[in-house]
Amino acid sequence: MLIINADIRTMAEKNYPCGYIQIEKDKITGVGPMENCPKETGELLDARGAIAIPGLIDSHCHIGMWEDGMGFEGDDGNEDTDPSTPHLRGIDGVNPMDKSFKEALEWGVTTVVTGPGSANPIAGQMCALKTYGRRVDDMVLREPLAIKMAMGENPKTSYHARSQSPVTRMAIAAIIREQLMKAKKYQELLEEAAQDDEMEEPEYDAKCEALLPLLKREVPAHIHAHRADDIFTVLRIAKEFQFDYVIVHGTEGHLIADLLAQEQARIIAGPIIGARTKPELSNASAQGVGILHKSGVSVAISTDHPEVPCYYLLLSAQIAMDEGLAPQAALRAITIDAAKICGIDGRVGSIEVGKDADILLFEEEPMTTRHPPKSVIINGNKVK
Repeated sequence: MLIINADIRTMAEKNYPCGYIQIEKDKITGVGPMENCPKETGELLDARGAIAIPGLIDSHCHIGMWEDGMGFEGDDGNEDTDPSTPHLRGIDGVNPMDKSFKEALEWGVTTVVTGPGSANPIAGQMCALKTYGRRVDDMVLREPLAIKMAMGENPKTSYHARSQSPVTRMAIAAIIREQLMKAKKYQELLEEAAQDDEMEEPEYDAKCEALLPLLKREVPAHIHAHRADDIFTVLRIAKEFQFDYVIVHGTEGHLIADLLAQEQARIIAGPIIGARTKPELSNASAQGVGILHKSGVSVAISTDHPEVPCYYLLLSAQIAMDEGLAPQAALRAITIDAAKICGIDGRVGSIEVGKDADILLFEEEPMTTRHPPKSVIINGNKVK
């Protein structure tokens, strides 16, 4: 495929007001000004008058885990029978036939990070998926992408009703520490056994095994935290066990933005749209993302679908822009910055040679339009 005459906003170093994008199979193989356009050898898409941007990335949601329009039968996001479930794989709970995938795609969301909810202090494994496909295995961009953890009211609420731990923030932190200590000891025994032929490996432990990539810094933890004190607990535990982390939501992050910048914290903010439905959201503000960005905190914007439908991702960024986030920063928060924070920027987030051919064509300025893109390309396939 060859896209020509497009106003290309690459989200990389250079833009092309009138340029081309060359696609072979599922990858971008060329991008530049029209004067350097190669000869057309296949499908030609004349995008004259259109603006091309990378596909949008919803960096935190639960699409496919809580199926749209379903009750208990479609609720596969929280295994709230055990507060520590790092071995649960989000990919095993995703239904790619959920109509929300198609709606997200139609509004330009081409990549989603989805997985377990926040009922458990350690909930399971997040995955990055494309939004087009019938079989989840074929939609995977990266799996596991992160270990999901949660602080604050959600674990407290989930277990309080059954008088089971955790019902306090102390217990949430203690459960996380206890499981990480077990995994660390398990890791040490495996390493010792590998160096000593006479020593047997420890008995297989699925929970500890699932946490090894985190302890080895191969994947980060994505940690649900709203209140400032919960955010600082995240930082404290991450330092204790020396693992990489991303703060999810960070609702009170704007109140401690200078301190988060000093810590080089990364935040997946959102949902931007919505009411203050629980006490720990009392300081929620659509201005928060702009404050974090101005303070030097790396930030992405998410919907937390189904809290806010995935197809409102662009609208969420537009609202953040209207509330003080710079226009380019708002677009970056749902493209390249989202990709960088999630560790998938080698494949998505910008229009560059070698990356996945996930491209949107808009007839209006993306950050001011109230219309979906006229064309959506995922993995080199025109799906809209």
